Amino acid sequence: MLNKVTTIERCMKRVKEVYEDNPKSLFDFTKQDSIILNIQRACEASIDLAMHIVSIHKLGLPQTSREAFDLLEKHEYINAQTAKDMKSMIGFRDVAIHDYQKLNLDIMQGIIEHYLEDFIQYTKQIVKVL
Repeated sequence: MLNKVTTIERCMKRVKEVYEDNPKSLFDFTKQDSIILNIQRACEASIDLAMHIVSIHKLGLPQTSREAFDLLEKHEYINAQTAKDMKSMIGFRDVAIHDYQKLNLDIMQGIIEHYLEDFIQYTKQIVKVL
């Protein structure tokens, strides 16, 4: 489980390095791809971690990745805000993977500048209860 936490933290660090606090980085397709890939990896690691905890602690049978975060919240592994934030990030990941052409750079910039911390809050809350 700690490997997943490390993966999430490494991906967030990489996004920040590539973005360089510069919105113009998003117009460089190589940087854009790197940022999106690392956010996707962090999302996948977050989902894997949630599903693993739900499974080993027998918290329920989630039908979707979002439901895994609901179960973590219900059983007080994470708080309500973190569950909501992670489900929102999964929504971004779904657009990035399945509908890449509709990806909005303003939304991506907002995520980078304001919501990467959501992943860190998630890992902190999970590590506390492990």
